[in-house]
Amino acid sequence: MHVTIARWHSAYILRLIVTDVVCLVAAVLLSSVIWFGDSRMETNGFISVNYTTFGLLLAAGWVVALHVGRTRETRIIGDGIEEYRRVVRASFVFFGWFAIASLALKIDSSRGYLAVAFPLGVVLVLLGRKSWRVFLHRRRRRGEMIANALVIGGTRSASALTGWLGGHPVAGVRVTGVWTPDSEAVFRKTLKAGDGFIPVMGTNSTLADAIDQAEAEIVIVTDTEHLGTSGLKALTWQLEAADIDLLVAPNVVDVSGSRIQLSTVARMPFLHVAKPTYEDAAAWPKTLFDKVGALMIILVAAPILLFAAAAVRFTSRGPVLYRQERIGRDGKPFGMMKFRSMRSGSDAELGELLEAQGTLAGPLAKIVDDPRITPVGRFIRRFSIDELPQLFNVLAGTMSLVGPRPQRQFEVDLYDDIASRRLRVLPGMTGLWQVSGRSDMDWEDAVQLDTYYVENWSMTGDLIILWKTIRAVVRPDGAY
Repeated sequence: MHVTIARWHSAYILRLIVTDVVCLVAAVLLSSVIWFGDSRMETNGFISVNYTTFGLLLAAGWVVALHVGRTRETRIIGDGIEEYRRVVRASFVFFGWFAIASLALKIDSSRGYLAVAFPLGVVLVLLGRKSWRVFLHRRRRRGEMIANALVIGGTRSASALTGWLGGHPVAGVRVTGVWTPDSEAVFRKTLKAGDGFIPVMGTNSTLADAIDQAEAEIVIVTDTEHLGTSGLKALTWQLEAADIDLLVAPNVVDVSGSRIQLSTVARMPFLHVAKPTYEDAAAWPKTLFDKVGALMIILVAAPILLFAAAAVRFTSRGPVLYRQERIGRDGKPFGMMKFRSMRSGSDAELGELLEAQGTLAGPLAKIVDDPRITPVGRFIRRFSIDELPQLFNVLAGTMSLVGPRPQRQFEVDLYDDIASRRLRVLPGMTGLWQVSGRSDMDWEDAVQLDTYYVENWSMTGDLIILWKTIRAVVRPDGAY
């Protein structure tokens, strides 16, 4: 089984290499056509070659840079944003060194050509990686391409880990056995996992027995006290001989990898968990990104804004814009703008409709097949056009392009300490839970995703959420 997974990893990495090569060759050749229209143009200086040859050499160096930047490591491919982050970082580093080499060798190449080739190559590589990730996730959701894991630790921590991995099948790991080497009481018991059970073994089983029983390709240690320091060292030696990977779970969830660093104190490794990134989410780079992005979207979407305003104005009575008080950063209220999608005075009917539907008024309370929505309102809601006026909220500084969605005061009054963390940053037009399920998600799951976003903010994460938002708008399954 371990050999099968190893072969699959090798095959998947080979696919990534081939795709990277194809994407980068396509990028440099297409850039030559876009910028010159004639591949017979040549570089000047120490090396003089036509741009077709120059581009192929550039692509070859770029492929090597992606390898040196460890963008295809088994532990990062297929899940999370670290793979994408490394692709972008390796590309920037490569072009930095290329610029230095060009100066040293006096290679005079077209800056315009490079200005086209660099972003085009990055985008194509990221799209190639994404396409393979979609393929991988589909296979994993069907139960394929998943590594079996033996958990060493207590049943309590093993149960929590089993549930977490079961809820994230695209991670590619499933628990198939638990071994508690210092406890005889759990021998031959089983642990419920989804629709089945996994074996729990104790002192009557050796490590080799437990690995065979679980058909394990990975060993995960959740409770180190069952092994002790010397036992953990011995475990690494045993697994090395069996060619099985070892993971030590710190039992820390909802913390991004960028906030975790390994520190050594007295020759003992510790995980250092950095403080949440609330401050970064309020810093000037995000503010600049929000305002410039909002202004650009307004300019591009101006015809849609005008058409929607006219459609709302001439098809139903009432104002074009609907202004509702929402709660923003640090609990401060502000007026959130939307195109009016309901008949006038519809707020007064909310409580009655919720009661008729059997839904309590609370966070994420929604009316399915809401009779208050106008025909035009139903259309602009379907494609989230009604949300576009919030771009002016972004320009005014009361909202962000990405962040937790702002809620009303009666919903905020129901927040507990965890949900209140949503108020540490500016609310957004779109957020992590919107692109992870939209209106179909439970409140607890929505809070978990929002707090993860707040505590682990990054610009790369914002860009990914915006990209997923476009897809969610095109396929608006959860918009009521």
